[in-house]
Amino acid sequence: MMARNRVICRAVDVTKRYWRGKVAVDALRGVSLEIKSNDYVSIMGVSGSGKSTLIHILSCLDTPTSGEYYLEDKLVSNYTDEELARVRNTFFGFVFQSFSLLPRLTALDNVALPLIYAGTKKQDRILRAQEILEKIGLGDRMSHRPNEMSGGECQRVAIGRALVNNPRVIFADEPTGNLDSKTGAEIMEILDRLVDEGNTVVMVTHDSSLAAHAKKTVKLKDGMIEND
Repeated sequence: MMARNRVICRAVDVTKRYWRGKVAVDALRGVSLEIKSNDYVSIMGVSGSGKSTLIHILSCLDTPTSGEYYLEDKLVSNYTDEELARVRNTFFGFVFQSFSLLPRLTALDNVALPLIYAGTKKQDRILRAQEILEKIGLGDRMSHRPNEMSGGECQRVAIGRALVNNPRVIFADEPTGNLDSKTGAEIMEILDRLVDEGNTVVMVTHDSSLAAHAKKTVKLKDGMIEND
């Protein structure tokens, strides 16, 4: 586990401009933000505020139009394509509202998937995925496929997949959006526990009650940080 309070992600005056035909759309307008190890950050904002764009840049799924973005003091624009692919697979873990599990794979195989891309040996993949599934309370569901599990169980599998490579940062994009309130509360308990164990979680949500779980809330409006 990394030393706590060490800066992992640092965005400096980041902008993002898209073009819709001849019309420029400024999704981010000079955003500066630091994420430290063991942070629990919620990013809030109405639709169109820029929060999805910000998450895509923070997780290296997109690049800024201007400004600088650093991972542990290394400028991301200096990364090669191969380095970026490795960063996305091992530096970050992702939890999506829609679960994004592969329907033909078992819970065990879905969790182990990032380890294949990391080049981990099969036996080590299996052992690590089993360990993670036991940790998140799905030890008895390892051989089940997504259509044989509840929504809450599928989201637990998605969290397991996000954890399997021991990522520096876990990004959770509306992690309870497709769940009922009771199941959503159970998922939030898991995220809370991960932070208590020293993990770093960045959560996108429009729900202020979920944002209240975080230690810090960043509110975006019209592509700028309104409140931090």
